[in-house]
Amino acid sequence: MNAQEVIKLYDVVPNSKPVEYKEKSETGADGITRISEVTDPEMFVYKPANPNGTAIFICPGGGYRILAISHEGHDVAKVLNDWGITAFVLKYRLPDDRSMMDKSIGPLQDAQRAIQLIRENAKQWNIDPKKVGVMGFSAGGHLAASLSTKYGIPLIENPKKHLSGPAFQFLFIR
Repeated sequence: MNAQEVIKLYDVVPNSKPVEYKEKSETGADGITRISEVTDPEMFVYKPANPNGTAIFICPGGGYRILAISHEGHDVAKVLNDWGITAFVLKYRLPDDRSMMDKSIGPLQDAQRAIQLIRENAKQWNIDPKKVGVMGFSAGGHLAASLSTKYGIPLIENPKKHLSGPAFQFLFIR
């Protein structure tokens, strides 16, 4: 099963600079797909057959150099679907002076936007907005922990006041 929907996080990406390079996606001999040079963040939506109202968005790891998006993202989303959990795989920007005005906040902006979008669209995805959690692996675990502790510092616009921390988190840090 593949994601049923891919959502761009922004119409205009905040904190960004124009770049001449393109995003790269490569699958290694180990079968792991790695994405680098992300400038246009997205979320992949995985809807379960029988949703239980819980949602988790997943931040793949990769040392803030790449996103190990297959085994630390899409594969995990499919397992969560089997449990009735609506899953979102976050393809977030990686810190880069070439593409960001402030590389220290780019990934966290994308995580804040992800939870904001999930809560704003909770009804259409059969999600309880109070049951939205985050899961992260390695650098993605750091990002998930940052979102869980720094949600009171808005780094993106929040006109509908849907920006707040996750209800729970799973952090897998190596």
